[in-house]
Amino acid sequence: MAQKKNIAVVLSGCGVYDGSEICEAVITMLHISKQKAEYQCLAPNIPQREVINHLVGGRCEGEVRNVLVEAARIARGKIKDLAHANPADYDAAIFPGGYGAAKNLSNFASMGTKFELHPDVQKFILTMNSLGKPLGFICISPALAAKALGHLNPLLTIGNDTTTASALHELGATHIQTTADEICVDEKNRIVSTPAFMIENTTLAEISSGIEKLVKTVLKLTTKATE
Repeated sequence: MAQKKNIAVVLSGCGVYDGSEICEAVITMLHISKQKAEYQCLAPNIPQREVINHLVGGRCEGEVRNVLVEAARIARGKIKDLAHANPADYDAAIFPGGYGAAKNLSNFASMGTKFELHPDVQKFILTMNSLGKPLGFICISPALAAKALGHLNPLLTIGNDTTTASALHELGATHIQTTADEICVDEKNRIVSTPAFMIENTTLAEISSGIEKLVKTVLKLTTKATE
């Protein structure tokens, strides 16, 4: 019997405004499981840049939370520090969205195109890519791919947000406009992306459809990587 594919799911906290978008993260894990593959949640062991009250939308001044600890809520405690993760152990990696990708995994939210990735995130993406391992990026997380892999001129989508699309272009990527239930596939660089909640007024069903396509395509690319 063939060994199950092992997919790293890189989280950035818990909650759309200061961490991982929970729906996107859970739907990603659901579709990996439905494809009879396994997943390992990862997150950096660092403080969140800020904590947001998701009920009213304001900052929780003076409150400090840890990205790994918060992401463990989504992973039901089964999570690993990204710094201790070996890319060679995984067949692919998928990055759900949420503001945490732009606040914790990077500082894109505050710095725009001048932003930097957290060192552990950059190292993980670059190593996975150098090993020929496929990468999936959801919602705002394609910005991470544009920053780390812009020198490869990757094809990416964040949907129809012209401002963010322009930022991706400035970083070296080529943006492909899509709907929430569509994906962008860069076969050359083994990168798949889908916009999810970057599309306004979309439904959970449409987002699930897009993420399902992303997961299936990432898994197909893992097979091609071993041929």
